[in-house]
Amino acid sequence: MTDYEMHDPDFSGTTTDEWDEPQLEDFDTDDLSEVADHFILSASGFPPENFTDLKLPVVDPDGNLNKNALQTAKSGGHGVGAVDELDDDKRDEIEDTIDELANENFEDADFGD
Repeated sequence: MTDYEMHDPDFSGTTTDEWDEPQLEDFDTDDLSEVADHFILSASGFPPENFTDLKLPVVDPDGNLNKNALQTAKSGGHGVGAVDELDDDKRDEIEDTIDELANENFEDADFGD
C-alpha cells in the first residue's frame, strides 16, 4: 500500500475559473518543491521524487486556489475517490481538508456534510 503524504497547498488568491488538471509544463518552474505547493497529496512525500507522484491539484499554476479544482478533488473522476490504495481514515482526512479549504475561502461554498 502506498503511504501517501498530505499537506495544505500554498496559494495567494482564489478563483472560480474553469479547471483543467495542470501538467508540469504549465508551471513557470520545474522545481518540484514549488510545484508541489499546488497539490494536496504526494505518493513520495514533499517535495516529491517525481511530478507523477503528486495527486489532487487544487491551486492553478498562477497560485490561485480554484473552487472547481476543489470540487474535482472531492468528487470528480480524478478526485480522492480515484486515488488507489488510500485507507478510509486518510481519505476522510483529505476530504475534510478539501471541505475546509472551500468553505473558508469561497463565500458561496457549501462543501461537507
